[in-house]
Amino acid sequence: MKWERLLSRGRFGEKPGFIPTQAARSEFEVDYDRIIFSAPFRNLQDKTQVFPLPEQAFVHTRLTHSLEVSSVGRSLGKAAGEYLLEKYPNLKKTELSASEIGGIVAAAALTHDIGNPPFGHAGEEAISDFFKFHPKGMAWEKHLRPEQWVDLCNFEGNAQGFRILVSKQNGLKLTYATLAAFTKYPRPSFISHRDIARRSQKKFGFFINQLSDFEQLTDFLGIEKSSEECWFRHPLAFLVEAADDICYSIIDLEDGCTMGLVSFEETLALLKPILGDKFDSKKLQNRTLSQNLGALRALTIGILIQETVEAFAQYEESMCKGHFDKALTDVIPSAKALQAISELSIQNIYRSKVVLEKEAAGFQVLEGLLDVFGQALYHKFYAPELFSGQDKSILRLLPEDFPLKGWGAEVNPYPLLRQLIDFIAGMTDKYALNLYRRVKGISFPGV
Repeated sequence: MKWERLLSRGRFGEKPGFIPTQAARSEFEVDYDRIIFSAPFRNLQDKTQVFPLPEQAFVHTRLTHSLEVSSVGRSLGKAAGEYLLEKYPNLKKTELSASEIGGIVAAAALTHDIGNPPFGHAGEEAISDFFKFHPKGMAWEKHLRPEQWVDLCNFEGNAQGFRILVSKQNGLKLTYATLAAFTKYPRPSFISHRDIARRSQKKFGFFINQLSDFEQLTDFLGIEKSSEECWFRHPLAFLVEAADDICYSIIDLEDGCTMGLVSFEETLALLKPILGDKFDSKKLQNRTLSQNLGALRALTIGILIQETVEAFAQYEESMCKGHFDKALTDVIPSAKALQAISELSIQNIYRSKVVLEKEAAGFQVLEGLLDVFGQALYHKFYAPELFSGQDKSILRLLPEDFPLKGWGAEVNPYPLLRQLIDFIAGMTDKYALNLYRRVKGISFPGV
């Protein structure tokens, strides 16, 4: 893979031969701005990061997390860009700057969670489980092809994000470089063999009906295949992943400490191996908990950025050849310290009572919504003898542009189900909860 093609300013959805106009903003800054002003991104303000439906203002949502990941990603990308421009003189002919390369990573990082449903990873599992285990979800299997059924039984936020970003309805038309840097898992869900040694095959990055979109992207950028069914990652995707890893490791720990799930002493002990001789206990005196956590977080993230850029420089050539396929945060000097943070966070934060209780409620909410809407659609098109007045009322709650024509027993319903999942996965936590209460008769509008 060649950097001249990997960093192309070409834009998905534009006509072949399209040449971007020179303007005050770079093409990748245009990407960033389009994402910021998009509805799917705005909805992240009320989607779970770790703590569902947080009552404390200081706890991170998907929106604040995404903004922070983007900030770290910009720093990583700009530093990596300076290295690349120095190493490859031919890149200067493209008139790319290090800031533009940073802009690619910043934009891709901004979108890294844009496909996440309500209630975080519990929401992903709830959607998957509906089709795997719920009778009303399992009823659809006989109407679908095997690869389509695998998609539905394994909802993946990364693939949902790619679907949103290439959607003709959203009209974002991002650059190919940003889309590729976003795609951490360049494979579909349905493959015959998964190489567990390759980080990029851990999950999947696009649904089967976006395969042609992804092939268009890889053809344009010259991204090669690692096997018949999988592709290599765009090298900048490793930086997007690292930005996310750095932020959730350090900032989730900060939130856990703020909420009293992890003591300050435990937090400090976990961060000291990263800080090394830059830690000065005197600077923690006569300050509030919030001030100390903020100072430690900033210093720690700065060190991790430096280590990650050095690792990128070390493995960049191997990435372009498709040989390196690990998380950069697994090969930096602070890898063991990050692993220790992860282990404690799993036990004390992610499995805390406050998180598990609300996750359990999230399962009920999403299953309940899929139940009533899925049943109404199934009855209307595939079991019309059961189509009831209640079903009719439920279908009136779907978005105005929802495709309610042209389906039937002889028509493959996969696109219909994808639209239903788009509707439910795009909800905020509170909207999903309120709609669930109404369709189940638990509460009434205005009461």
